[in-house]
Amino acid sequence: MTYVITDPCIGTKDRSCVDVCPVDCIHDEGDDDKMLYIDPDECIDCGACEPACPVTAIFAEDDVPDAAKPFTEINALWYKDKAGARAKVEAIAP
Repeated sequence: MTYVITDPCIGTKDRSCVDVCPVDCIHDEGDDDKMLYIDPDECIDCGACEPACPVTAIFAEDDVPDAAKPFTEINALWYKDKAGARAKVEAIAP
C-alpha cells in the first residue's frame, strides 16, 4: 500500500507534505504541474504526509474515496510518463 494525493491538491500544492516526508517521495516540477505526486515505489507508508496536508488531499491507497480513485493511477503514472499524468489531471480539472 502507498499514499495517494488526490484532487484537492490541484492548484494548492501547499508542500507541507513534502516537508514532513522522511524519504522525499513527493514531487512536482514547479509550474508544469497543477498538483504534487507520491512515488508509490519510494513511499514507505509512514503516513506522515496525510495529517500535514491542509486540504485533506492525501489518503492511504485503500482509503481513497471512490470519486478520487483515478488519482491512484495518476500518481504512479507521473513517475513513468509525466506528460500522460498531466493530461489526465488536465482532463479532470482544466
